[in-house]
Order: sequence, then C-alpha cells, then structure tokens
Amino acid sequence: MVEHIEDGVRLQKVLASAGVGSRRHCEDLIAAGRITVNGEKVTGQGLRVDPSTAAITVDGKRVHAVEGALTLMLNKPKGVVSTMSDPQGRPSLDRYVADAGVRLFHVGRLDADTTGILLLTNDGALAQHLAHPSHGVPKTYVAKVSGRVPKGLSEALRAGITLEDGRISVDSCRVLASGGDVSVIEVVLHEGRNRIVRRMFEAIGHPVIELSRTKFGPITLGGLAPGRTRVLDSHEVGALLDEAGL
Repeated sequence: MVEHIEDGVRLQKVLASAGVGSRRHCEDLIAAGRITVNGEKVTGQGLRVDPSTAAITVDGKRVHAVEGALTLMLNKPKGVVSTMSDPQGRPSLDRYVADAGVRLFHVGRLDADTTGILLLTNDGALAQHLAHPSHGVPKTYVAKVSGRVPKGLSEALRAGITLEDGRISVDSCRVLASGGDVSVIEVVLHEGRNRIVRRMFEAIGHPVIELSRTKFGPITLGGLAPGRTRVLDSHEVGALLDEAGL
C-alpha cells in the first residue's frame, strides 16, 4: 500500500500542478487506475504524498511533481560560454534565461565552440544527478571531423582509447558520412570530462571541425533553432528523473 503522508499534498493537486490537467481530470485519471505512486496503482482520491520524493506516473510515464520546478532546453549557439555570466564579456547563458523568473543552473557544460542541447533547471537534485558521471546519463554528439575515417573506427572507439587523463570508450558510434576531406560521426557516451569528444577524435588523428550535442538522455534537440529555449514538460522531466535514478 502507498504510504499516506498526513501533512502531504493531495495527489490530484500534485498532478494538476505538474501540468497533467485540471484537478477534475486528474481525479478521473486516478479513478481509472492510470496513476501509480512509487510503483503502486492508486484509485482512491484521498491520498496525500510528498511531491519532492514521490515517484508518480501517468499511464506509465513519470511526471515531475515538484512545485515551482522549471527545466529548460537551450540550443546553445557557437561562441557562447557555459556560465551564467562571464568576466571577460563573452556571450553567456544569462541572456537566454533572463525572462525565466527563477534562478536556473546549467547542467554540465558545453565548450564555447560546441553547439546543441544544454539543460538549465532550478531543481538542484535533478541537476546534480544528471551532471554526475556515476549516474551514466548518455549524451549524443554529431561531430564533423577532418579526414576520411577508417572502417574499424566504431569498434575501436567502443573498445576504448587512452587519453592523458585515462581511458575513454563510447557507448555507440555511427559513421553518418565519410569521404574526401571530412567525415560526420555520431557518438553516444556518458563521460563528462572536459572537451572529451574533441580530445578523443584528436587522439585518433581526426580533429573536430564542428561539434553539436543532439541528445541529452531521452531529450532530443529536434528542430529547436540556435539560441532558442523550450520548457520541458512534466513527462520529459520525468524521463530525465528516471534516467538519473531519482
């Protein structure tokens, strides 16, 4: 049986606050048996939960139930540094979240020359778990590199290579195009070391010309234009929570 938290928040209110629907609609979802809390189905209307710790799903999809939490995806343009302000006056992240209304933290970093997905959130626990390499959240990158890569590249990178700060291996590698003076490679890895993708390709003799992060865990860049942000919905954040083991 799901634990009832006497001083908690009614489940239907938590669901409504998470953007699932009106409170009446959420009551209907509960009555239909489409809601689980901590892995157990809930059909009664009186349950109170702690939104900060309860794992709540709707039709099997996790929802983010922390009131006031905000998580954004930014398609970081080239030349922008991954800090909220920069003493050297370089373009930084503050200009993209100035209207958020809350203080946001960036989840990890992308170097100034790398474009693509950067997550920003005011949920400290989520940020910490997503950024920490021990939780193994995969990130997908597409790299345009110099030269025609050998046929055995994918196997070699999955087996691992040695850099100055230790071994690195990718979860998967796919050659999207190779010919002439450049190749385009998609790699998936969960490492978070500084400039790891660039250093990896440099070490095997194919320096990176352009690099973009196209996926962070279950979140895909899609058609989001450079310099634009999008608020992640409760199911997307819920998928990140699952990925991070929260």
